[in-house]
Amino acid sequence: MKTTTDGSGDVRLDGIGKTYGAFTAVHPLDLTVPQGSFFALLGASGCGKTTTLRMIAGLEEPSCGTVRLGDQDVTHLPPYKRPVNTVFQSYALFPHLDIFENVAFGLRRRGIKSVKKQVEEMLELVQLGEQARKKPHQLSGGQQQRVAVARALINHPKVLLLDEPLGALDLKLRRQMQLELKRIQTEVGITFIHVTHDQEEAMTMADTVAVMNAGRVEQQGSPAELYENPRTTFVANFLGTSNLIEAEVDSRSGDEIVLRAGDGKLLLPSARCATPAATGEKVLAGIRPEKIALTHADDAGSVPEGRNRLTGTIADAGFIGVSTQYMIDSPVAGALAVYAQNVERDTRLVPGAEVVLHWNPAHTFALDAAQDIDAGTEEEAAV
Repeated sequence: MKTTTDGSGDVRLDGIGKTYGAFTAVHPLDLTVPQGSFFALLGASGCGKTTTLRMIAGLEEPSCGTVRLGDQDVTHLPPYKRPVNTVFQSYALFPHLDIFENVAFGLRRRGIKSVKKQVEEMLELVQLGEQARKKPHQLSGGQQQRVAVARALINHPKVLLLDEPLGALDLKLRRQMQLELKRIQTEVGITFIHVTHDQEEAMTMADTVAVMNAGRVEQQGSPAELYENPRTTFVANFLGTSNLIEAEVDSRSGDEIVLRAGDGKLLLPSARCATPAATGEKVLAGIRPEKIALTHADDAGSVPEGRNRLTGTIADAGFIGVSTQYMIDSPVAGALAVYAQNVERDTRLVPGAEVVLHWNPAHTFALDAAQDIDAGTEEEAAV
């Protein structure tokens, strides 16, 4: 039942925005979601992602801009006239109807008499064929969510909108459903637009992620691109954890930039610098915690040449099974996070130990130092 990729399911937002009096929920933005893709709008509460989704669904009237599905301008169409369906966190199943009739509801409302084959096919797609005659309360949360997806898909929408659909599930079930939804989207081949505040959820499921902050799209790209090459401090901190080190451009050498951080120097690939960096300018050098290796200070001589290195003292170490998470006090950068896989653990790496942090320069990125260094962190969000 996979659809063709003729572009008729593209979602195009042109200058779309939403204000409520003096408050701007969504600043005018342009966004294109290609036909057949799994697209995620990711951000913290209040960033505008759900408002954007509701404007696509027709549940909110835009203050400016247009919503197009393929060549059709649907900006002023009511929700029931748009070729989209929405799945909410609450599922909204009819408790008095069995699963078969819940899924068949949309077809019957449109006056379609012969629904058996379509409903059975849809229940097989979501792997609930044997549950057809049960009531919603007899199913688990994950099964109810799949019923809601089946009920939405049976109307053959061009776009399926998912508003925090897994938020009510526990962690283990949520991870199972992430894979289930990705499988379903791959099989049916229609456009999925998924709103979530969960970074792992967006990165697991989506082909493309748009990170939203304060009503704007901060950055858009594949999960790997956003993680490896953040363009703002918000994206660097919101997607996982980043160590951001205040540094100054010292010189350029071929395809590398030499940075001065404290009394030491760090190398940075020019292509991974998100800001024009002239000599003497300040930047924030970034490195992900899992890219850093820790070596006890007694073995500093064994660190290979050519690696970026800093010194520090272990302030804290947390064993979490697959890895140990260290916090390092560094004279150059304050607190630095290091995630080390538990393969061959050095028992000397305990709080109070002097260490050398080192990493491949190719893993370094740099951002504009004029930005808030804490943007996107949990600490900043709690203020």
